[in-house]
Amino acid sequence: MSKAKRLIELMITINAKKDFTVGELAKEFSVSKRTILRDLQELERAGFPLYSEVGAAGGYHILKERILPPIVFSESEAKAVFFACQALQFYRDLPFEQETVSVLKKFLNCLPLDMQNSVLKIQQKAVFWIPDRHLDSPLLKSIFQIAINCHAATIRYSSTQSESVRTIMPVGLYAMNGLWYCPAYCTTANQIRVFRVDRIKEIIEEKPYPIGKYPLPASVQDYLEQPEEKMDCRLKIQLTDLGVKRCETECLLARGLKRLKTGGGIIDMEINRSALDWVCEYLLPLGCNATVLEPAELKERIKQKIVELYEHYCRLEK
Repeated sequence: MSKAKRLIELMITINAKKDFTVGELAKEFSVSKRTILRDLQELERAGFPLYSEVGAAGGYHILKERILPPIVFSESEAKAVFFACQALQFYRDLPFEQETVSVLKKFLNCLPLDMQNSVLKIQQKAVFWIPDRHLDSPLLKSIFQIAINCHAATIRYSSTQSESVRTIMPVGLYAMNGLWYCPAYCTTANQIRVFRVDRIKEIIEEKPYPIGKYPLPASVQDYLEQPEEKMDCRLKIQLTDLGVKRCETECLLARGLKRLKTGGGIIDMEINRSALDWVCEYLLPLGCNATVLEPAELKERIKQKIVELYEHYCRLEK
């Protein structure tokens, strides 16, 4: 076995073992202890995170931040990595923001010059645009780790109405329209609620919670794919062509939208009654391009909002 191949296989073996002795490796690779020691010294000089302990029970151990062995990429695979990372560049906060920048720099510097130019062209010609919300989520990484560790967190949360302290068990995290959301079981509400991560102002306490005690989905994917509960309100809205184009971009309304052959479209679906305020706010800018047919409660809310807006401007003119 060549030295280069032995070093790569040594990295793979060390990553799997985490704790080992020189004698164990020498026996496994059929070389002398002196050869293994030279190999380990070479890996340490290359930045491999090893530390040793002397004595009868001593040996080598891998630090927490392990280094992965070399991976061979084809040209298309290398481009695919950068293309995937394009989807993240407009998010203000990421759980591994600094690490993402670091790995891309390392990766780009290892590519031949022609491939570097090819990657730069991809970055110039394709973006996954996300509007800048001007909202920071300084606790994103902490909440991410709490979810990964299956821990509970007592948080100070600022909603649109008030600020409260509550204990949550995060299911996970998902990003949508430039914002991060954390579905979590809330002990105050005794059900799963969705929390905006940018509105979490403080993590007061973190601790493990008993697995199986609370009705949590196995993954955040399971949560997002499960049918919503309490669909207790029928929503029916007639749309013009412009109204259809606007509503197609909103994931909640798009689920119940159907285009009509005669032009325009109609939204006909069941929703949670608690979402009516949001629907009201969304429809107001559409004006006459959206006509609410059902429920009557939504019509009244829109009328009330229009009257409040009219009175507001009348007061400004006085």
